[in-house]
Amino acid sequence: MSPIKVGLLGLGVVGGGTWKVLTRNAEEIARRAGRRIEVSAIAVRDVEKARKLVGDQAQVCRDGFEVVRRPDIDIVVEIIGGDTLARELVMEAIARGKHVVTANKALLAKHGNEIFAAAHQKGVMVAFEAAVAGGIPIIKAIREGLTANRIQWLAGIINGTTNFILSEMRARGLSFNEVLAEAQRLGYAEADPTFDIEGVDAAHKLTLLASLAFGVPVQFDKAHIEGISSLAREDIVHAERLGYRIKLLGFTRRRNDGIELRVHPTLVPAERLLANVEGAMNAVLVSGDMVGPTLYYGQGAGELPTASAVVADLVDVTRLQTADPEHRVPYLAFQPDALDDTPILPIEEVRSSYYLRMRVLDRPGVLADIARILADVGISIGSMIQEPHGETEADIIFLTHEAREGDIDSALQRIGALAFVHSDVTRLRMEHLI
Repeated sequence: MSPIKVGLLGLGVVGGGTWKVLTRNAEEIARRAGRRIEVSAIAVRDVEKARKLVGDQAQVCRDGFEVVRRPDIDIVVEIIGGDTLARELVMEAIARGKHVVTANKALLAKHGNEIFAAAHQKGVMVAFEAAVAGGIPIIKAIREGLTANRIQWLAGIINGTTNFILSEMRARGLSFNEVLAEAQRLGYAEADPTFDIEGVDAAHKLTLLASLAFGVPVQFDKAHIEGISSLAREDIVHAERLGYRIKLLGFTRRRNDGIELRVHPTLVPAERLLANVEGAMNAVLVSGDMVGPTLYYGQGAGELPTASAVVADLVDVTRLQTADPEHRVPYLAFQPDALDDTPILPIEEVRSSYYLRMRVLDRPGVLADIARILADVGISIGSMIQEPHGETEADIIFLTHEAREGDIDSALQRIGALAFVHSDVTRLRMEHLI
């Protein structure tokens, strides 16, 4: 049988890794796919650098559209990143009846609905295992392995940079800025780390996972996003003393009135498996009504782990390209006409437990006044600790029972206006997960 011809858009870290995996494991991959998979054309900015890697085994050019428009190309692999040129190239590939494999979570989080609709109309596949959690096969697990389940909630550590930073802050007692500088030196963080540290990268990935889990359209614009750049070292210390660890968590949950979709620093009980995911590793915990909680752990980024996911998609597309499009696994796990319009809830309607820290004047009656405000809006205190700060002030930390976010906002506005409260109130959410 003739080989499947692949056009590769990009030959950076992931593109180079994809070339290496396809070359190194060519025979094993062919045995699994049923035919050879060959990269026959590559589009890159630096043509000379690319030719040093691939030699004369593939045509190399600068124009991605030249690759997409080649009639012999069966599958286009998009790994250039961004959501402008990448979108144009992907839509052109689909319009020409070519299958697409992409590792581009930003592209799909923003334009996934348009891309999947176009692909469905043309009867081609769009595969994106590498877009979420690198080498962890979480897309396939949700889309296929957990098909019998009604997914209840999903929680993920899905950004390795922030997990490395938080792990080092906890283990070594360093500040955010100190660990960020080290992460940049080690290559875990980009020169401009904004997308990672502000939670945007994790939100792109969570948006896709929520659509797969609950059968709703991709709705990145409705995700609530908070990063870790303002997280204080003292909160990590307090959390540890209270039996928790802070993780940047992507969390989505199905409720009767809608779906929670949020990324933020979260206190997780120290005995939970997610709390013990350290360094740059990723992990996703999925709770289904039949199977219960299942955990998926591994390297969420890097040349070969991500390339492994790209090649897995190439094998899947190769196996299924001759199948009736109506009988392929749907892009978002549910049949396109079965996606529903369950709303994404605004953050004010989210329900969680909370960690609240504030600095107050150390005098009688302060605790009673704060507790009264919390009680007025129906917020129950689970536990409290107080630490002296100098001779006249104290730091108070409250852990609340589950409450509505809007009620917390109302209480914090009133507490922040009290004359004896000498700092902004730090608010972190808590999730017990199991």
